[in-house]
Amino acid sequence: MDAIPIGQPLPNYRCLIHDEFGQHVIVGQQGELLIGGVGVFAGYFGRDDLTSKVLVEIEDETYYKTGDLVRMDRNGLIYYNGRKDYQVKLHGQRIEVGEIEQCLLGTHIVACVVMKYEEDYLIAYVQSSDINEENLRTYCRTHLPPFMIPSMFIILEQLPLNANGKVDRKRLPIPDFSSLSVLTTSKYDAPRSEIEQRVHDVWCEVLQPANKKISTTAGFFTIGGHSLLLIQLYHQYQSLFGFDSQMLGITPFLQQTTISEHAKLLESIQFIAGKSKEWQTLHINEGKESFSQTSIFNGIIYHCTIFRCCIVRSRAYLSG
Repeated sequence: MDAIPIGQPLPNYRCLIHDEFGQHVIVGQQGELLIGGVGVFAGYFGRDDLTSKVLVEIEDETYYKTGDLVRMDRNGLIYYNGRKDYQVKLHGQRIEVGEIEQCLLGTHIVACVVMKYEEDYLIAYVQSSDINEENLRTYCRTHLPPFMIPSMFIILEQLPLNANGKVDRKRLPIPDFSSLSVLTTSKYDAPRSEIEQRVHDVWCEVLQPANKKISTTAGFFTIGGHSLLLIQLYHQYQSLFGFDSQMLGITPFLQQTTISEHAKLLESIQFIAGKSKEWQTLHINEGKESFSQTSIFNGIIYHCTIFRCCIVRSRAYLSG
């Protein structure tokens, strides 16, 4: 089914679509909808801080930043894609938290809210009395890509509500990240190969778990890891396995976040490096030499022959 547009600007109104850098987007590209014209208000009374967040001056015109994510087609029709408030960027990935909430509601919980906490964590607040964190995490693993799985699930009997009956996000409890370390031993999968063991040892060095044990299926960001530690982990890999960012960048390690997945990535590097070395050796041993190589080889043979003749003459002179 084709998407249904929300229409075009009304008379005496103007619409702009800007990206996250405040630049105009091209046709078909998603951006935030800005509305200007006769209906734009002057600002919040006595609240310059709120006014500055929603009103912007563009070419001497005042525009209201709606927070709606839209795109425009070639006919000037606008299509609604979602809310900017509910789209977050985490480890280089754009995530629609509404998709995660919709997934969690499939477990028959009463309600939930997913939020980005600091720069490295997705926290899911769940209202339920008959489900645990492990069940929620297992369900998400089968329905969501790894980078969309929340780092922590906080289960509450009742989500705090404001006067309008909506979830009061300011009253949600602060996550306790010390509990993430429990995940390293709650379901322990030991390394199954030498490379997994080496990766496991690097993780232990970077994350410093109390018992020196980390499951090979545990996600890096679900056991206390964050982006700065991942960069440190990546540099450790480069030193240990001898590769650079051109051979394997950091992005795959952000998208695949378990020890077993990192081991597979590093195995692919070793395989490629081994094939490259094998090909180069074969090329040197069996390849046809160039004209310059032939000249060098002939020169070496010539000088070795002259040197050998000099030795023979010297011996004959001394013996005579």
